[in-house]
Amino acid sequence: MSTKQTEKRPGILSQLYRGETNFQFVANRRKYYLASALVIGALAVIMIVKGFVLGIDFAGGIQYSVPAGDTSVSLEDVEGAAEAAGAEVASGQVAGSGDGRSYIVRVGELDTDQAEAVRAAIADEAGIGSDSISVSEVSATWGASVSEQALIALVVFLVLVAIFIWIRFERRMAVAAIAALLHDLVLTAGFYSLVGFEITPSTIVGMLTILGYSLYDTVVVFDKVQENTAQLLQTRSKTFAEGVNDAVNQTLMRSINTTIIGVLPVAALLFVGVGVLGVGTLKDLALVLFVGMIVGTYSSIFLASPWLVDMAERSAVYQRHNQKIAAKRAGEDGTDKPARKNARTASDDDDEDDDRLVLAKTDEIPLELIDEPAPAKAGAGPRSGGSNTRSSNAKKRKRR
Repeated sequence: MSTKQTEKRPGILSQLYRGETNFQFVANRRKYYLASALVIGALAVIMIVKGFVLGIDFAGGIQYSVPAGDTSVSLEDVEGAAEAAGAEVASGQVAGSGDGRSYIVRVGELDTDQAEAVRAAIADEAGIGSDSISVSEVSATWGASVSEQALIALVVFLVLVAIFIWIRFERRMAVAAIAALLHDLVLTAGFYSLVGFEITPSTIVGMLTILGYSLYDTVVVFDKVQENTAQLLQTRSKTFAEGVNDAVNQTLMRSINTTIIGVLPVAALLFVGVGVLGVGTLKDLALVLFVGMIVGTYSSIFLASPWLVDMAERSAVYQRHNQKIAAKRAGEDGTDKPARKNARTASDDDDEDDDRLVLAKTDEIPLELIDEPAPAKAGAGPRSGGSNTRSSNAKKRKRR
């Protein structure tokens, strides 16, 4: 049996770790666009119809902290007592465990007499004194201020991100990265509206955290894209789309590993801490991190890089480059004129130099990636039309 027959093709995991996969992320990008559009459209309808559950930090209200370590009263009993006293319960959760366990019940805005009546009803249900229940009141004005500060923080974050990527990479990459971040925001917010979790300041912190996480993964992919396409216009081997697709495949395993490492502890916090142990104080933070990390990885692979290709291929320079590659491949297949098989001419080199200069002047690639003209080879003569050629022609006329 020959050696070729005994050789086995590496498995998919081996190819992933070596960065040798060839998944067509860019070629199939329209399918991912359609899937994302359908999901976002559905979530947008949910957000409009169902809305969000705002915590008292944003909507205003009163929070009761009820010690429950040595009682058999459940959270549902406490919430029922508050509603029976005339309060509208916004949310309730269990904090702590064992003797330090307590129930946190949040209700809408109440006047002083109503607030005291609810406090007395809860104390009576829990079998404790009213003084043992701590009460915190948050006005709607303070909640509006928190919302405004959160929005300002988000805008500042996006602006700084765009500036950094523009300086570090290029304009198109900055636009694609910001578009991916906005996609992650809408998708995560829509999922929050779907499950009905309460939005608190912890949710906003988690939202900013996942934006940073998504940005990190996108920058890793774009760094490889820049490396793969730095010398692209000097060759006739790959299109820009093919170079980007190679970069995504080469960084795919890193994206998967980073996501798994990040999602596992968050999943433990969300499903074990909240679902099994009943510790609900961090469920709002855990949910936004869990959803955001997965969505951020998805957008950097399936959306940000393909969007970059779409913007690049609108450039006349890359369109010319793609046409030349198509002509070369057609010639190699024997479907074009034999002249297509010839080596690159000097005019082709001049076209590539012009392409790179146009890209640099229009801020489509960094100036430092523009290659200087290659030095003349030893013993090579000047181009035709130069002064040496003219002088040799003059000598020939004199001899005549």
